[in-house]
Amino acid sequence: MSKRVLIIGAGGVGRVVTHKCAQVPEVFGSICLASRRREKCQTIASELSVPIETAEVDADQTPELVRLIQKFKPDILINVALPYQDLTIMDACLETGVPYVDTANYEPRDVAKFEYHWQWAYRDRFREKGITALLGSGFDPGVTNVFCAYASKHLFDRIDTIDILDCNAGDHGHPFATNFNPEINIREITSRGRYWEQGEWRETSPLEKTWDFDYPGIGVKRSYLMYHEEIESLCQNIPNVKRIRFWMTFGEQYLTHLKVLQNVGLTRIDPVEFNGQPIVPLQFLKAMLPDPGSLGPRTKGQTCIGCLIDGEKDGKHRRVFIHNNCDHESCYREVKAQAISYTTGVPAMIGAKMILDGRWQQSGVFNIEEFDPDPFMADLNQFGLPWKVVELGHESLPI
Repeated sequence: MSKRVLIIGAGGVGRVVTHKCAQVPEVFGSICLASRRREKCQTIASELSVPIETAEVDADQTPELVRLIQKFKPDILINVALPYQDLTIMDACLETGVPYVDTANYEPRDVAKFEYHWQWAYRDRFREKGITALLGSGFDPGVTNVFCAYASKHLFDRIDTIDILDCNAGDHGHPFATNFNPEINIREITSRGRYWEQGEWRETSPLEKTWDFDYPGIGVKRSYLMYHEEIESLCQNIPNVKRIRFWMTFGEQYLTHLKVLQNVGLTRIDPVEFNGQPIVPLQFLKAMLPDPGSLGPRTKGQTCIGCLIDGEKDGKHRRVFIHNNCDHESCYREVKAQAISYTTGVPAMIGAKMILDGRWQQSGVFNIEEFDPDPFMADLNQFGLPWKVVELGHESLPI
């Protein structure tokens, strides 16, 4: 029996989630797409071969969300709005008894903090309400977490280290642009690096540590150590793991522009006064940069995102790279979005599908690796994100 899904957020990822839900009518029989600007929802609706409802809602306002939920009566809510809005949306789901799915953890607006503790604080309330909240059902976090759970279940008896590697080798032709929300992207990149080792957190200066990794299908790219939220949950949910790190690639042109913007203060998140009005420099910069949703038709190349996992199987050392390669132009032909949005939106749909079909239906707040990875991995192959497991040798160790 098909269900009703409410999608909050009509950016690039919202477009992909809506397209992919519409491709599975046996699960998502009725769709409502809502955003602060209804015309964005209507544009996406016009791209589909099936009719959907659209709505205007301010996701900062829990009462507005509650009214919309009560009107549409969804069986599940997929949150692909801004990370600042996670808690107001979770509050609305609690009030109305609707299961919740998101792709990124909550962030306060006034400080670049990427932590799960705000959402983990909802565990008892969701458990008592008898509904599921699934956190981080994107790619990273999301698929990378599921890769680790799959490796722990099938490929290793013991996992020692995990290196999550994210390469976007796409070219959009702009001198400087971000492939997802510029405000979130730049806040992440300019923050201090952090990784987990031997039971404690270790910090680095922003982009201090590098590693030239040979990405399948792409080649050697310089990768930079960053903090990413999946480390916080994986270090708790993968038994006895000794170290987890996250790496991302950036081109020299991108880093040069970013350094200049930092030097002149345009990446600041604290307000400054301009002509008698307070403005946040990073929000002003966001308004000046290309909309990530506009990059789809001009982006070529592919992404490669995966997990390099080192450990033991049957008494022998083993190292594997579980990964997906995704082509920007193929994504645009299918859903009118580039691969960064595609690789986030497809897993959000699959996570919601897992809950609706009962395979991941438990009461409480969960990170994605806490569930059985097998049905999710099967759906990745079916719905556009096929994965591979590559055996690697000692030469692939990072510096």
